Amino acid sequence: MAHSLSAKKRIRQNEKRRMRNRARKSSVRTQIKKYLDLARESKDIEALEAELRLTQKQIDKLAAQGVIHKNAASRKKSQLSRQFNEAKAKQK
Repeated sequence: MAHSLSAKKRIRQNEKRRMRNRARKSSVRTQIKKYLDLARESKDIEALEAELRLTQKQIDKLAAQGVIHKNAASRKKSQLSRQFNEAKAKQK
């Protein structure tokens, strides 16, 4: 258990940041699931592309804020783009 005031403050700050980061990660995971469901079911490539842009934007924000590593963000965006390209190829 922390005894000094600064250590107690650090614990409070860490808890706030942890909860904020968890909420941000959760919202991005939800957005990714929404995109993947749309990719599996939708025939509308324009709507799928708009959803992909939104998802990638949110992933970039997480990486910029330091919530996830930039390489992890890049990898996830690449996976989503690959799914989009596969859906687009099936459409043709």
